[in-house]
Amino acid sequence: MQMKRTTAVVFDLDGTLLETLEDLASSTNYALGQFGFPLRSIDEVRSFVGNGVRKLIERSLPTTVDERTVDAVLDCFKQHYVGHCQVKTCLYPGVQQLLSVLKSKGYKLAIVSNKLQSGVDELYKRYFADYVQVAIGERDGLRRKPAPDMVLMALDELNVCKDEAVYVGDSEVDVATADAAGMACISVLWGFRDKAFLEQHGAQLFIREPLEMLSLLED
Repeated sequence: MQMKRTTAVVFDLDGTLLETLEDLASSTNYALGQFGFPLRSIDEVRSFVGNGVRKLIERSLPTTVDERTVDAVLDCFKQHYVGHCQVKTCLYPGVQQLLSVLKSKGYKLAIVSNKLQSGVDELYKRYFADYVQVAIGERDGLRRKPAPDMVLMALDELNVCKDEAVYVGDSEVDVATADAAGMACISVLWGFRDKAFLEQHGAQLFIREPLEMLSLLED
């Protein structure tokens, strides 16, 4: 299957462009530990991510905690993560080359993430400012993925319509986001979910390495 007439690519961030799991787990466990809650494994955190940091913290905490406790642990997580979001985080192999090629071919590029905008901004400055025009994270007044709001905002800022763009992500949230936005979706297989899981959630088009995307974008 080839994507036709594509002029823009909208990327998810965590698990798609960046391997962020260890730093997310570290900040999660820091916050949990500050309040005396049991810590979580990497695999547990992997299964909790995708719907924003509040959901990450809610899923990491015992189900019996109240909203006030969730708020306190979440605030602790946020403060820690902003200062520790680049300790072990790194680009997946081949991502920088892909972004460079896409830029050289004239594609417009955006990032949309349920990560806090402050975290997106820090990572954008370090890894993506030379390639990506728009980077949108969680902020007040903007619904998180899988609502289409972030993607539609990115397309508006890129000045392209959804029929000219493709969405790229690694999770079931990304598949649902693309569907909600009415866009084609490419699911990557190096991220936080495996192929069988993604297929169960409606994913149809997959790539195993970043540069495989190029053949799908060509007319």
